[in-house]
Amino acid sequence: MELSQVQQEVHQYISQFKEGYFQPMTLVVRLAEELGELAREINHHYGEKPKKADEPEGDIALEIGDILFVLTCLANRLEIDLSDAFAATMDKFRTRDRDRWTRWDREAEAKDGGRVDE
Repeated sequence: MELSQVQQEVHQYISQFKEGYFQPMTLVVRLAEELGELAREINHHYGEKPKKADEPEGDIALEIGDILFVLTCLANRLEIDLSDAFAATMDKFRTRDRDRWTRWDREAEAKDGGRVDE
């Protein structure tokens, strides 16, 4: 699904309610809440804090979906095109950050049978 379709689907959903979109500050707080829920699931799954025996199993993918929904609500409320915003961000990474990380040397790996020397 394209980001424009995501924005349109969220808008169609929100538009059926008189209340409409929450105010930007409320959406940012909701985004923080959802991020906290994702952090909790990641911590339980990958971190050092296991869930209590009586706690229900969470769903990391669902928490990421919740974040995407709220972020889309914020973008729609502020009339921001997520496709344009994402394209600008990727351009920033491709230019400003192009030499920040160590790149894989695919040719050397292929010649070496995929082994990476340290």
